[in-house]
Amino acid sequence: MDNISSQKGHPAGLYLLFATEMWERFSYYGMRAILMLFMTKALLFDSEFSSELYGNFTGLVYLTPLIGGYISDRYWGNRRSIFVGGIIMAIGQFLLFLSASSLGTSIAPTAFFLGLLALIIGNGFFKPNISTLVNQLYAPGDKRVDGAFSIFYMGINLGAFFSPLICGTLAEKIDYRWGFFAAGVGMIIGVLVFEFLKNKYIVAADGTPVGGKPKHEVAEVVETKPKTAINFQRIFIWLIVYGALWALFLLVVKFNPVSTLIFATSIAASGFVITDPSLTKIERNRIIVIYIIAFFVIFFWSAFEQAGASLTLFADQQTDRFLFGWEMPASYFQSVNPLAIIIFAPIFAILWAFLGKRNAEPASPIKQAIGLFLLAIGYLVIAFGVQGVEGASKTSMYWLLSMYLIHTLGELCLSPIGLSMVARLSPLRLASLLMGIWFMSNAMANDFAGMLSKLYPEKMVSYEQVITLEKEKSLQLFKRDPKTKDIKTEDVNGVKSMAISVILFDDIKDGNVKKQVYEALATKAQAKEKNIFGIKINSLYGFFMVFVIMAGIASVILFLLSNTLLKMMHGIK
Repeated sequence: MDNISSQKGHPAGLYLLFATEMWERFSYYGMRAILMLFMTKALLFDSEFSSELYGNFTGLVYLTPLIGGYISDRYWGNRRSIFVGGIIMAIGQFLLFLSASSLGTSIAPTAFFLGLLALIIGNGFFKPNISTLVNQLYAPGDKRVDGAFSIFYMGINLGAFFSPLICGTLAEKIDYRWGFFAAGVGMIIGVLVFEFLKNKYIVAADGTPVGGKPKHEVAEVVETKPKTAINFQRIFIWLIVYGALWALFLLVVKFNPVSTLIFATSIAASGFVITDPSLTKIERNRIIVIYIIAFFVIFFWSAFEQAGASLTLFADQQTDRFLFGWEMPASYFQSVNPLAIIIFAPIFAILWAFLGKRNAEPASPIKQAIGLFLLAIGYLVIAFGVQGVEGASKTSMYWLLSMYLIHTLGELCLSPIGLSMVARLSPLRLASLLMGIWFMSNAMANDFAGMLSKLYPEKMVSYEQVITLEKEKSLQLFKRDPKTKDIKTEDVNGVKSMAISVILFDDIKDGNVKKQVYEALATKAQAKEKNIFGIKINSLYGFFMVFVIMAGIASVILFLLSNTLLKMMHGIK
């Protein structure tokens, strides 16, 4: 009777995973909504450094699932990995709480970087394993899987919708520490929900438990023993390739060490997996499809993830956020995308099911090409909206809202479909590992997003506006540490000393020192000219057009490749 009812709807385990992921995403996106603002306004990092750090952090968040997936497949299983990962992520959020509670002391930066590290490690265990469990709830060939991932994706975004509203309000209206504290509490709730209910609901279609310690561990060790020499040879070759990739990205491309780690590791690990001699021809073809799609996904997420980086700065600095006399916190805009997903995800699930019954459903590669195209359209809209917006002028929030809505439609064509595709194309023995590989494309995309965010043109503001901004920083510093007033105003090179010089500007007697301060601030008031591939970016319009071109070209190429990819998928659509 249970099997019959489950065929009509979805298994109860899906909704447990829905709730667990909802709270985990509440935690992560609550932190992400205020991260750039915390770095630039509380820790007083400049926007370029904050963008680079944001990209490195979010890139590593999506790189570590490779390790977490491997440990899960070989030793721990999905259930234990989810629990351990959730606890470590909660610790990370509370370390950020400690950082925000210790501003002005040496504890603040130390706790901040340790908190980010804990989030990176914890996510590595959590992320690939909960996504893999969704697929295991269904029998092979069950056509409800795409719909299940759409529902699961709606759970992700339910958490992502509430988190900027709650964590953002606490952070921007009260204190940043309470935003991080709320994110930590959300993670704890998610872990407890999963632990108390997993044994009852995390079961396969036939009722057997799933996600436990791998049963094939011993058998695999015995089976692979005779191939030790070949395996060592393959490992040695890929270590050399890995070293060469490090040299390429670090010395030739001039990436920083973290970006080099992300890109070199992602490429080398992908190559190592695809050269596994135990793979059959069909398995290898399907994995190649995963890799090709993952490559195009990089262009999607590097543009989409500007939401937490440059678009947060844009919302804070150059968007008119007043609504009936009330100024909306900049972090609230990060709730637009998840709210739209909550509304449209069920519609897309119904749409795919409707088309599937009539054999008219687009194949996964075509859906993802559509997603990239919609992303380009979204950036085209905002590019049109910011034409002529310079200096202190601001654009209507409705342009930003429209862009996020169009991006949401693109995301629904790409992200849940990608998760489902990886789960269906992966050999069972490599399911979590290949989910980790899939998330490595997100790692490269997020790191690349940070690089692209550095191209964001700084506001062309007046000298008087710079004075005002620097005075605000000065007052923050004085509030944290009254001894700051004792800093010599002659030193005008650092952020802190510049701020002190500004607030004491009228009291400076030395004309040369006064000139130095004035010139430093005048330089800061000018927009910095930036470029990518030799193309100059000196306006918001030019900045957004970069993403229009990038996503548009990727969409066309992926669409042209779709028939070839379908053949390589060997019957899986």
